[in-house]
Amino acid sequence: MFIAFIVLAAVAVAASLLFALYNYYSVKKLKSGTAEMNEIAGAIAEGSSAFIAHEYKVIAVAAAAVAVVLAVVLDWQCAVAFVLGTVLSGLAGFIGMKIAVIANVRVANTAREQKSLGKTLKVAFRGGSVMGLCVGGFALLGLLICFLIFGKLMGQTDPANIAVVPNGLLKLNYIPFTMVISSYALGCSLVALFNRIGGGIFTKAADMGADLVGKTEEHIPEDDPRNPATIADNVGDNVGDVAGLGSDLLESYVGAIISSVILAAYTFFTSQFAADPGKIITESLLEKLLLFPITFAGFGIIACVLGILYVLLRKPSAHPHTELNIALWTSAALIIGGGCLLSWLFFKGEDLSVIGFAVGSFSPWLGAVIGIACGIVIGLLAEYYTSADRKPTRELAKITTEGTALTITKGLALGMKSCFLPVIVLGVSVVGAYAVAGVYGVAMAAVGMLSFVSATVSVDTYGPIADNAGGISEMSNLGDDVRKITDKLDSVGNTTAAIGKGFAIGSGALAALSLLISFMHSQVDAGSAAGFEGILNIINSFTLAGAFIGGALPFFFSGMLTDAVAKSARYMVQEVRRQFRENPGILTREVRPDYKRCIKISAAGAIKEMKMPVIIALATPLLGGFLFGSEFVGGILIGATITAIMMAIFTANAGGAWDNAKKAIEQGAVEGAGKGTPAHDSAVIGDTVGDPLKDTVGPSLDILIKIMATVSLIGVSIFGQFNLLALLG
Repeated sequence: MFIAFIVLAAVAVAASLLFALYNYYSVKKLKSGTAEMNEIAGAIAEGSSAFIAHEYKVIAVAAAAVAVVLAVVLDWQCAVAFVLGTVLSGLAGFIGMKIAVIANVRVANTAREQKSLGKTLKVAFRGGSVMGLCVGGFALLGLLICFLIFGKLMGQTDPANIAVVPNGLLKLNYIPFTMVISSYALGCSLVALFNRIGGGIFTKAADMGADLVGKTEEHIPEDDPRNPATIADNVGDNVGDVAGLGSDLLESYVGAIISSVILAAYTFFTSQFAADPGKIITESLLEKLLLFPITFAGFGIIACVLGILYVLLRKPSAHPHTELNIALWTSAALIIGGGCLLSWLFFKGEDLSVIGFAVGSFSPWLGAVIGIACGIVIGLLAEYYTSADRKPTRELAKITTEGTALTITKGLALGMKSCFLPVIVLGVSVVGAYAVAGVYGVAMAAVGMLSFVSATVSVDTYGPIADNAGGISEMSNLGDDVRKITDKLDSVGNTTAAIGKGFAIGSGALAALSLLISFMHSQVDAGSAAGFEGILNIINSFTLAGAFIGGALPFFFSGMLTDAVAKSARYMVQEVRRQFRENPGILTREVRPDYKRCIKISAAGAIKEMKMPVIIALATPLLGGFLFGSEFVGGILIGATITAIMMAIFTANAGGAWDNAKKAIEQGAVEGAGKGTPAHDSAVIGDTVGDPLKDTVGPSLDILIKIMATVSLIGVSIFGQFNLLALLG
């Protein structure tokens, strides 16, 4: 079975990365348009590359420090796995950013030359697919390396080594392989945290500065080349919405897979101490439980390759939303069908009652299907609340005619109400997955939801590429016929972005929950394994205190991020006003704005302001653990997970609705309102309020809970034995 697993995983990695390479060069060889278009695109590419290079230097310093700590406190294998995760996640984000800045001008030029919505769509989607395929391919490549080198060659997945034993200089108790893959996940999480926070602060500072001065004060169009902050805004789309999103979902993808592997390992270990021989998990079943999640994920990547290929080979269509949905539905359908067969082949003939599988060999597959259904429904709910074609956002657009205060109030109410149904879906999914396959089923639900991550990221990355293409079209004065095509693609991109954010939040919630369950199980050792249930007592005073603190943490974290965006945006507004004031010729098109100055302001603000939120995310569970022990940290994780999910849904949907309400007004959807009217000014302010919520706060919250869970998973082996409370007791 191990050979079959290696073959399938290797085929999936090769197929995704080779297809990504092909699509990369297929887009790159297309014509890039006029000299003016290339000049603008070059400025966007230069700014994006400069910021990502600066940010990656900061990440490299942080990663080196963490790797040294892991090598000293745990062992060198953990440090190597951590560096591997950092490098592969960083590489995926870098390649995604590069293709985005290559594709944007070629999308605009395809619209200029072909005058075809369908052909232009394919260029944007092909560019987005590079990011999606790299996310799945690099994530699985790292896991495959961990299984081959540390698991097989070094014997860490041998049943005899799936045991909690003293390791490292401090003789800490943990299962070696689970700590190695947890370290790999931590490397992925570190890059995601920096990319999401840094990219989010960068893009929203530029976006707010461009909108507040350009639209509401000078009443010039969006992406107008006279606005000095326009290029910085486009740079931000690439570093935040492309590199940040890819790193985010790569982290969720890895976290979901490793949590199911960790649960399998610890469940096997505790079963060996069962008084009833019928409750002991066999070595054969252990191997299958360890390999199934990554094999299922590998099959999912192959399904995504086929789904993306199908859309690219289809005849061009004038219905971009349908085309993008086809990629998602095709991938999901193939995974559901093939996953059923895979699950049966894996687990047939095994005694599955010992692991709590209620539906025999199909149990883990059903858990994954529940996760897939959960992701789709949450995405559709996000679309309902944020799409300009749906009632909530249409009502928000109409109320802009009654003033800014009502626009803000209505948007806040929409975001708050939008939390309820997605959380019900998550709750039902967790209960359903547990019913069919126990805690392993909950982890498989997260794997299932993320099994078509390559297709999801491809669709979501298409949005920023289309948005940048529209900006280049506007700044290059390509004409209304071209702008009409890019505006249509951008409009669809806003909807796919809202769906993508809902999907990221849902998958992040399930991944964090799976990691939390793994955290609870990883506290076991040989002395407590008999009868171990992995239960966290919520009414324990330290657990309850931790839950209160954890519940408050996402609010504090969100406030820090919002304040960071406000600080950077303030400098951006001052700079745009200064340029307009000191160079009146900018507005008359006689003088070219200083774009580079605005890019530097956004970059400096992002690098400066992202450090403290990162430290809080990494340090909180460790500090809490070393002071008050593992039960306190468990409470922190529970409280933070619950409130972060609510905050993430609220901020994403409120911000998305404000954005699309503004666009609805600009497209003439509200009678008597249009560009330059008081209603449009109110909508722009609403969109500006929503900008840091939907593109900085919301996306960062799911990373917060996942990285806290991953850090806790690694740190529990230390603070579970060495903490102030135990020392005083």
